[in-house]
Amino acid sequence: MKLSTGALILAFAAAVEGFAPLPQPALSLSQTASTSTTLYAAGKRKRNKRPKAKKQQADVAVADSVISQAEVRSLFSLWNSALATGDSRIVAQRYAKDPILLPTVSDVPRCDYDSIKDYFDNFLKMEPQGQILQGDIRIGADWAQDCGIYEFTMGATGDKVKARYTYTYVYEDKQWKIAHHHSSVMPENLYISKEINVEEVRGLFQLWNSALATLDSKAVASRYAKNACLLPTVSDIPRTDEAGIVDYFDNFLKMKPQGEILESNVLIGDNWCQDTGIYEFTMGASGAVVKGRYSFVYQWEDGQWKIAHHHSSVMPEEQLAKANAGASKASNALPESEVRSLFHLWNDALATLDPETVAKRYSKSPCLLPTVSDLPRTDHESIKDYFVNFLKLEPQGVILESYVTAGDDWCMDDGIYEFTMGATGAVVKARYSFVYAKEGDEWKIVHHHSSQMPEEVVAKASIKMEEVVLAA
Repeated sequence: MKLSTGALILAFAAAVEGFAPLPQPALSLSQTASTSTTLYAAGKRKRNKRPKAKKQQADVAVADSVISQAEVRSLFSLWNSALATGDSRIVAQRYAKDPILLPTVSDVPRCDYDSIKDYFDNFLKMEPQGQILQGDIRIGADWAQDCGIYEFTMGATGDKVKARYTYTYVYEDKQWKIAHHHSSVMPENLYISKEINVEEVRGLFQLWNSALATLDSKAVASRYAKNACLLPTVSDIPRTDEAGIVDYFDNFLKMKPQGEILESNVLIGDNWCQDTGIYEFTMGASGAVVKGRYSFVYQWEDGQWKIAHHHSSVMPEEQLAKANAGASKASNALPESEVRSLFHLWNDALATLDPETVAKRYSKSPCLLPTVSDLPRTDHESIKDYFVNFLKLEPQGVILESYVTAGDDWCMDDGIYEFTMGATGAVVKARYSFVYAKEGDEWKIVHHHSSQMPEEVVAKASIKMEEVVLAA
């Protein structure tokens, strides 16, 4: 079973199952006040029609809060109209003074105005608008309940998502307020990840290529994720933030590049995908045509597929041919055996069980894509933080397969390694990529990508899905 981002977003929204206290009516919708007044007046009119002998007893029971089923349903429209303002304060004011918000995708109950406002600060960015598809209404003394199924259209993305809802309203300060709001995704249609097919993955390159055509470096940089890592074709500097990526494209776009994929290999996971291969650029400024190797790793972020990792390199055989034909100076490239020995420096650091020692093996501008964490680590502190937990397993590694590429002042080692976890005795294989660069007189890890063996991951995923189906 897969969990759609859209479904989660809606559920998350609906999860507003809380009630924000009403700090000041100053921000309430004029509709809210007038409707509440109308409901109050309607209640009085209905009570006046009752027999005089029962009037006193009836007044106690309804407490000036008589409401019809149609009026209960209209309370949803007040909340939905508050969403349309895009103002989290106005939405939060639709909730009672002592609310409880139990969000769909958060373990933390939200029980006050500030926490509910905080929730809507993010949810309203999706520009949600809801419609009740099916509902059941119950009415009591000073309370009413509306539960059923509603559907949201997200104006920011066009996504439509259904969810189940429960609203419990109470009559408070002469207005009907939400005392309980519970929203959950449709249980028979859960999705774990945002679905994408092979052709759609390849189509993501066209979004990036179209951004190049604008010649606007900020437009190109916007195609990258918040914690992206760009290893450019014609710059030695890894770019790990928006400013660095913009700076690179400020120069590259002067050549007016337009690209075309010649060979593509696609891999798809949960909320991520990868496209690697060979592309060719035609430089509009000069007419030059240049081939390069590429790796794009995309992740689902804020309702869009963004580039989390982009590695672009020149065709190595062409560069080697040029070097052999005309180079007179001695190469600084490391022999393959010495490149492989750099792994042992890192592995020896693991043996110390000291996160600081391991983190020092990485360069000043690193990018670590760890085996068991979704978060790219692009600075010393975040890398150290990752190894705080990983070293508890007492890992020691050995390389099973290695493929080395070396150049002047840089080298790369890719392959398969195996770890024995001293704490548990477990033995785990994984794929690895190390890119090393010279910093001063020392070789440091500039890029480290480690991933589980994909065929094993797919097998485990299939077993888990079978278990879920059987459990259901």
